[in-house]
Amino acid sequence: MDAAEREKLKAEVERLRGYWHPFHQGLLDISPDYLEAYLRFQNAPAEAGNLEPKVCEFIYIAVDGAVSHLYASGAARHIGMALDKGATEAEVLEGIQLTTLSAHLTLEAGMPALLEQMQAQGMPPDVTLSAAQSTRKEAFVALTGYWPEGGDGLFRYAPRFVDAYLRYAEIPYRDGPLPRKVKEFVRIAVCATPAGPQPATLRRHIGLALRHGATPEEIADVLQLSSAIAIHTCTTTIPSLVGMRGRN
Repeated sequence: MDAAEREKLKAEVERLRGYWHPFHQGLLDISPDYLEAYLRFQNAPAEAGNLEPKVCEFIYIAVDGAVSHLYASGAARHIGMALDKGATEAEVLEGIQLTTLSAHLTLEAGMPALLEQMQAQGMPPDVTLSAAQSTRKEAFVALTGYWPEGGDGLFRYAPRFVDAYLRYAEIPYRDGPLPRKVKEFVRIAVCATPAGPQPATLRRHIGLALRHGATPEEIADVLQLSSAIAIHTCTTTIPSLVGMRGRN
């Protein structure tokens, strides 16, 4: 790729991505074809036009800000871009709250395992719900559309925790301004992140998104956007590689 083509590619990255990063420059210098491929990969959902621009930013905020990734500079950048594209503070906040529901994944993995191992070791678990507990469960399901796996066990084995655990999820579902399918897009993005995909909960939230009017094309674009954080391998390593050129 000659100098003129490289300058054209740089301008296209700045136009489509909205910023220029040291890793962009590094790839432009040492692997411009890879930078071009990255741009096509990264920009495909925006070109498809299935998702509002601000919704694309919500997905980036979720996968950058998820506890599995915590890419602070990227999350800050995309919060700014979401606001620039018309998002409200309340919408961004709700996206952040939905992202923190990755906390539920620990319990959804651990509680069924605990109940299973109790049974295997001759300690049959008692997860019979009282009338009040059944009412509490039904209220959660009516609001969110699902019940966390192992949730019944929390009433028996973590009674001081269970109400806070449920409220943690209920607040963004009850109070947040995002359309219901967009709430599920955020949950899908976190469950699909390459930093730690969660197939079971991913299937659940894809089903909920479809139930609330999402199209397969929209969901496919959410998955593409979530996958894009894999480029942060280059973000964090290419500047170092370029900085060490000539050492050998």
